[in-house]
Amino acid sequence: MNAALPAGVTVFERGWLSSNNILIVGHETALVDSGYVTHAPQTVALVEDVLGSRLLDRLLNTHLHSDHCGGNAALQRRYPQMCTEVPSGEFSAVSVWDENVLSYRATGQECPRFRATGRLIAGGERRLGDLSWEIHAAPGHDPQSVILFEPTSGTLISADALWENGFGVVFPELLGESSFDEVADTLDLIESLAPKQVVPGHGRVFYNIKTALDTARRRLEKIAINPSKHARHALKVLIKFKLLEQQSMRLSEWAAWRDATPYLETIRARFFSAYDLSTLGDEILDELILSGGARQDATVILNIDRS
Repeated sequence: MNAALPAGVTVFERGWLSSNNILIVGHETALVDSGYVTHAPQTVALVEDVLGSRLLDRLLNTHLHSDHCGGNAALQRRYPQMCTEVPSGEFSAVSVWDENVLSYRATGQECPRFRATGRLIAGGERRLGDLSWEIHAAPGHDPQSVILFEPTSGTLISADALWENGFGVVFPELLGESSFDEVADTLDLIESLAPKQVVPGHGRVFYNIKTALDTARRRLEKIAINPSKHARHALKVLIKFKLLEQQSMRLSEWAAWRDATPYLETIRARFFSAYDLSTLGDEILDELILSGGARQDATVILNIDRS
């Protein structure tokens, strides 16, 4: 039998481009992660629909990739009294809005500037709703990421550390920072917590934790053996994300974005030095078109599948 989410917990399962949002209502109200900027009005509307006349007291970000915090600014405008907490290691970068540390410029993605008023420190706890949630460090996908665990119900908010069919791109590895071991350690941590149900950053709530962990470990073993395959997947994810965001791009716009996005060049130089960026990018784009993830018409506009 599947476990039940704790009373007062609502999961807004979002599609790409946004992460899932978890609204927790009790004596106080809290939202975990806010989705991407293009979906920010919908995020606000979803929260308002549940809260009604109540205010949102607290916003927490598991990590600061754009699909998890792009709605922060809109929520802060709607609920100006709200406390916004980010992982401790990213608090300073948010305070001065250091885009050399934050990933938005490097990935060619958007995130309106927001303010942080508190830090999420691993080993601590937060009272969300009427329950205490443990804060655990979960490096790998992102070095500063945290996950949240409510031990009474066995509910884990796993962000991108564990999905039902894997985990998020291991971005530090793309920059030459060894992180596959950190992914393995985070999977071991999740297993040690013995959750009964997982609310992932993307996808449905799931309950067969052992199967998910086994799937994640098999994937980790494969990409650790073949890092260039992981890097190529990362390129495809970044390009697909942009195309989904824009829905349509002229080829000149696509080329300008490709050439101005530092992460793409970093991945090319590290893993695919035999290619120039134009050739590599066009090859990835062709793969997306062949798989049905994008399409190109006679007017040289890229019409992007919304799936």
